[in-house]
Amino acid sequence: MLSLTPVRLAVVQMRLSSELNRNIDQAIAQVRTAAAAGAQIVLLPELFEGLYFPQVERESAFSLAHPVAKHPFLEQFQAIAAELNLVLPISFFEKAGQAHYNSLATFDADGQRLGIYRKSHIPDGPGYEEKYYFNPGDTGFQAFSTCHGNIGTAICWDQWFPETARCLALQGADLLLYPTAIGSEPPEAGAINTQKMWQRAMVGHAVSNACYVAAANRVGQEGEANFYGSSFICDYTGEIVAQGDRAAETILYADLNFAQAQEFRAGMGFFRDRRPDLYRALLTLDGQVT
Repeated sequence: MLSLTPVRLAVVQMRLSSELNRNIDQAIAQVRTAAAAGAQIVLLPELFEGLYFPQVERESAFSLAHPVAKHPFLEQFQAIAAELNLVLPISFFEKAGQAHYNSLATFDADGQRLGIYRKSHIPDGPGYEEKYYFNPGDTGFQAFSTCHGNIGTAICWDQWFPETARCLALQGADLLLYPTAIGSEPPEAGAINTQKMWQRAMVGHAVSNACYVAAANRVGQEGEANFYGSSFICDYTGEIVAQGDRAAETILYADLNFAQAQEFRAGMGFFRDRRPDLYRALLTLDGQVT
């Protein structure tokens, strides 16, 4: 039986630069600030090691990728997780042989690396040229039983797909964490404002799976993109309990009660009444079931 004692989550919203060491130092300082405020799980934005390079296609940007072994900063965060008793999902650009992935290493509060998740859904459009850089992830969706509760991790574009959230919830996640890099769309994409759509999609995952959801975004102008922040935490009923604005760096906090979420989820019957035998069309691209 899970403890009724709340778990404190912190979501970091950051402005980033082209300098790796500066970004890492800033991220570590924010993690330490969050831990001092009682955080037990801390979420940083997607690819916080630098500027969002996939806005354009440049061969030179592949040099930013590193293998997990002897990575330039993963071991630092692993040590900090153990030192501060924190669960830390850390986004990074991974090189594995001749493949490149948008990846997330999750460290438990004792410093153990629980796994590497590789982003499954890779966007391809003006300002978000990720298919040029990243292979589609091959790890599958991963939920982890951590020292501070059951979490599911995915990355940015994954957050638009209800299948991602449902798979993580089916694996037992009480909290879905989405490190993110999203902002203004360029003129050739219609210059639409996706902020409300972006948030509504994830709030829907919280409601449909009766679990907590959090997203950490960056802020600031980077090239043609103005990253719109709006990082948030919502509870298992879809209520927003903490939210950043569109421009300021901030740390958001919320106290989460996973035992209450589990009781509520069971009572709603969403998982009791599922009909996997009728969902074969989800395993196809064209919806045709033979």
